[in-house]
Amino acid sequence: MGCFGFLKMMMFVFNGVIFLAGAGVLGVGIWVKVDGASFTKLLDTVSPDLSQVVNVGYLCIAVGLVLLVMGFLGCCGAMKESKCMLLLFFIIVLLILVAQVAGAVVVLVFSSLADVIVAQIGNVAKDSLEKDFGKQADITTVWNTTMKELECCGFNNYTDFDNSPFKNYTKHYPSQCCKKTEPCTEAEAKTSQIAGCYNAILNFLKDNSKILGAVALGIGGLEIAAMVVSMVLYCQIDSK
Repeated sequence: MGCFGFLKMMMFVFNGVIFLAGAGVLGVGIWVKVDGASFTKLLDTVSPDLSQVVNVGYLCIAVGLVLLVMGFLGCCGAMKESKCMLLLFFIIVLLILVAQVAGAVVVLVFSSLADVIVAQIGNVAKDSLEKDFGKQADITTVWNTTMKELECCGFNNYTDFDNSPFKNYTKHYPSQCCKKTEPCTEAEAKTSQIAGCYNAILNFLKDNSKILGAVALGIGGLEIAAMVVSMVLYCQIDSK
């Protein structure tokens, strides 16, 4: 097996994995949207905290479709030596890489707007708590899981729940907002001083920044490698 054959095989295996992963993600996304109740019941048997996955059905479908297309173009382009498919694969990966780099540049260049962005996110989060917490099951589940895992309360603090359906109905705050007593009263929530999830998320990102950076670099490296291999195959087809 020469260099060309080896690159074809590597391209096929790599994109075959991507294709299968895309099919799996797409299948899960469709299952979630078509029969969310049974999917939630299945997740509950594994871990109740996983039931929030039902809220990302459309995201799973979109990601699955992109992975399917990429895997198909990469596999078929390599094995059938199709320049058109290889070029399309190269363009898709390039667009994804450019979008990632552009996002990183925007974050760095416009870091001065961070306070404004955070304020907007805070307004949306607080509005979600006031309107939907205790009323919409999916929103309530996501917030409960987030507060439990990060050991936080609300976006800013317990006062975010003051006008929520949960507070209006139960006259209490979520149990995550108190350290000891159950039910969680306003006096206990004020005494407990549980930090808001905004600070908890920031601390989580800071604590795991090296891991996130390594993952980002790894993904970028794989994308560049895939682009190089696809372009080498594209150029070698005519010279065979």
